[in-house]
Amino acid sequence: MEIAELKEKLKVQIIQFLNLTDLTPADIKNDEPLFGDGLGLDSIDSLELIVLLKREYGINIQDPKEGRKVLIDVNTMAAYIEQHREK
Repeated sequence: MEIAELKEKLKVQIIQFLNLTDLTPADIKNDEPLFGDGLGLDSIDSLELIVLLKREYGINIQDPKEGRKVLIDVNTMAAYIEQHREK
């Protein structure tokens, strides 16, 4: 899968997993922070995103510090998936 395709798929999955029904993939910029002033997600959402990575990509994030490095924006999530997903 191309990285651009992966980013679009991630946006759809983020909307579905977090039940962000008022958003479309076009509303989420690749470099927009997922937490705080960006998309405005919270700590519960971060747990949901970790579940998404495990369920959809076989990526298991145990360390909260690693999670904070991965869940910055769509770009960092896609890059991490590309490096770590089960082939």
